[in-house]
Amino acid sequence: MKATFAVAAAAALAGGVSAGSVHHRHAHEAFHALEKKSYDNATCGCTTIYSTYYGEATLSFPSVPTTTLTPSSTSTPAPVTATSTAVVVPTPIAQTCSTTGVYTFPATTITLTESTTVCAPSTTAVPSGTHTIGGVTTVVTTATTVTCPYATVSTSEGVTTSIVATTTYVCPSAGTYTIAPTTTAVTEYTTITVPVVTNYPAGTYTQPEVVTTVTETSTVVYCPFEIPTPSASTTAVVVPTTYPAVTPTPTTVKSKPESYPTASVSKPKPSGGLGGAAGQPWGISYTPYKTDSSGGCKSKSEVESDIAAIAGSGIKTVRVYSTDCDTLPNVGGACAKHGVKMILGIFIDSPGCDAHNPSVAEQISAIKSWAQWDIVDLISVGNEAVFHGYCQPSELSSLITKCKGEFSGYTGPFTTAETVNIWQQSDFSSAICGVVDVAGANAHAFFNTETDASQAGQFVKSQLDIIDDICKGVSGIILETGWPSYGVPMGLAVPGTSQQSEAVKSIIKECGDKAVMFSLTSDQWKDGTTACKCEQHFGLAGVLGISV
Repeated sequence: MKATFAVAAAAALAGGVSAGSVHHRHAHEAFHALEKKSYDNATCGCTTIYSTYYGEATLSFPSVPTTTLTPSSTSTPAPVTATSTAVVVPTPIAQTCSTTGVYTFPATTITLTESTTVCAPSTTAVPSGTHTIGGVTTVVTTATTVTCPYATVSTSEGVTTSIVATTTYVCPSAGTYTIAPTTTAVTEYTTITVPVVTNYPAGTYTQPEVVTTVTETSTVVYCPFEIPTPSASTTAVVVPTTYPAVTPTPTTVKSKPESYPTASVSKPKPSGGLGGAAGQPWGISYTPYKTDSSGGCKSKSEVESDIAAIAGSGIKTVRVYSTDCDTLPNVGGACAKHGVKMILGIFIDSPGCDAHNPSVAEQISAIKSWAQWDIVDLISVGNEAVFHGYCQPSELSSLITKCKGEFSGYTGPFTTAETVNIWQQSDFSSAICGVVDVAGANAHAFFNTETDASQAGQFVKSQLDIIDDICKGVSGIILETGWPSYGVPMGLAVPGTSQQSEAVKSIIKECGDKAVMFSLTSDQWKDGTTACKCEQHFGLAGVLGISV
């Protein structure tokens, strides 16, 4: 079954011309799985940051009745019913849609009269191997004894239940301590369900009406609750998906294109001098992960080889999404050596859109310590974080402002990367335009079903024109665009080797000097089970003449 996280505002395509990012969040799910567990603990004389637990577990709820929902009328064959399981705390509600069609899920309200702590289910993906991760990471400033909650499982008479337990730990001196980590072993790239300590303060939680179009049978839609003040930490549940395996025919294009046709109209470069030469790609996205199904980290020498090949092709900028896998020392060092600039990224996902999120805090700290500002062209705080429901616009605005204050010595521009339809929403633009120096958009023509490969450049250019006009005095830039070499057609958008080449040339012709191409390699560790079955096939090295 496929699971989606329904956010009504993010699902609508404003203006009817934007291609929402219906594909996977490309590079990061397996490597950014920290979960925040907010918990009021008066006995902790410390600052506590909660990390994910990895391990098989089930969530036990009291027996409750099921409700039946009928989808709204639509021109396509309507599904019969969707079933949902009632909940007693405001975790996202699971709605099961047996057939395709347009579904309307009515608004639901839950009132908690007192603070409630539960084990909520969460998932994370890990490569093959043994992983000792998670536990409660506690920072203390002096010798102390701490008592902290943690998520674990209890098994009795063959029944496994997720529970919240507490532990007392003696910290002999100031420092960082990881308490009660969990070890798990998997034989292949696996999505694991884990319990997460989640605290909901007293208050009224509302899940607004959600209208969503389901394009695959047996889809589970999770409808989130709006969080009152003070905020509560909630985690969307993602159900692993299984599809028949697809075996593409590998095709390698080794020759470098002799030239790219230039666009007939050239607009001014974005603020801060961002962009490249007309008729050439400005940059390319890069992740330092191995391309096989393990998704492990590349070695320093492998990274340097990749960056040298990028530089040799004439591309002057690489976009990275986070700091994991020694991105800063390895990718940064290679870029400095080969004269390539960087677009740094701070990746945001669960558990929170602020500097208290352990993953975000770690990335900010790593960038501050590295501080090689002379090779940084741009810093992007977030990649589709609002689109995927990890941030509210106001939260993202505050985090961008926070990062600006943290990175002393950096005088370059800041941005965030979102799809165009998110930028078009008034609550987003009003919150973000004042804190960014350039408007960054991910624009994938392939996910607009009315665009074929030959029109890809026109589509991406039209998206850039929209972004250019959203924030007064702030120019636009395309931070992701590409076309897959294999997969399932999305309307007029047909994947394939020749189509990819045609689309990329079209994009470069129209706006390549203001676009970051996605991506260097095709990666087998990405999700191959999405509707397009194309996520593993966006590598552009062959088309761009990069010898990797």
